[in-house]
Amino acid sequence: MKHFLQAAVSAVTLIAAAPPVIAQEATQLLFSDVTTADAPRSQALVDIFAREIGEEFAFVPYFGGTLTAQGSELAAIQRGNLQMALLPPSDLAQQAPEFSILSAAYLVRDAEHLESIFASEVGDTLRQIARDELGVEILAPAYYGTRHVNLRGDKHIETPEDMQGITLRMPDGDAWQFLGEAIGATATPMAYAEVYTGLQTGVIDAQDNPLPNNQLMKFHEVTDQIILTGHNVGFGMLLISADLFDTLTEEQQARMRDAAHDAFEWSTEQYLIQEAELVEYFRNEGLEVYTPDVEAFRVFAQDKYLNSGFSADWPDGMLEQINAL
Repeated sequence: MKHFLQAAVSAVTLIAAAPPVIAQEATQLLFSDVTTADAPRSQALVDIFAREIGEEFAFVPYFGGTLTAQGSELAAIQRGNLQMALLPPSDLAQQAPEFSILSAAYLVRDAEHLESIFASEVGDTLRQIARDELGVEILAPAYYGTRHVNLRGDKHIETPEDMQGITLRMPDGDAWQFLGEAIGATATPMAYAEVYTGLQTGVIDAQDNPLPNNQLMKFHEVTDQIILTGHNVGFGMLLISADLFDTLTEEQQARMRDAAHDAFEWSTEQYLIQEAELVEYFRNEGLEVYTPDVEAFRVFAQDKYLNSGFSADWPDGMLEQINAL
């Protein structure tokens, strides 16, 4: 039995064309994610989460968006076509606008702060909203990396005022564009695949991404500095159908939550190691890498959000609760 399930998980990890056969007595947990199978968070789910939840559950992952299209995972869980997914707060905010607070600039400070949020009363409130409005149970948050700014030229950036006049590429969408403005830049949308050429030709002055993305896309080849603004912490939430979760015993539920926590504790460590190593890598590549006045950026950004319509759906008092953690 154990050998059979391991073979099934290995098959889908390699993104096999057909789903594996699952033994009848195991509860199938069909999972879909758009990231690759070799990402730390994917490895954590396959190697740690799947093992710790035991043989009575068959965790069946599909990576690279091969099973469910990006943005449709939540609806698939609600329809019963999928049991689990790992989704960012922006996806949940499409149906439960309260979750938009988690996408704001400087709301989540770092990986440790992210963990504190979900271990607090704020986390309890968010889990209840997810159940009541979305029909899903949040098992644990998963840290992906922190976004920083790549910039052409030698203009030193210390405060958001120094970003004035800088054309910053941000992903398309009102929330992303506002995020760029919230750190003082002039935001402009551009397809991810076009960013390298945009920086190379000077169509844009800067872009923002976690450091591993910068290396992967070779943005350091066409920029001169990296400002460690840390303006947005990327993360997802491991979700499971609330209806399915409610059929489990209390012991099974606790084991599933503990397994998710253990898995992402490991993957967070891997991401943090990568980020620390990449700071030195980029410096060795000739880029200036430095930290600006992050508190000045944080105050500027939160003021921008509070004086815009983006904060209208934030639960009363939640910003203050999160800032106090």
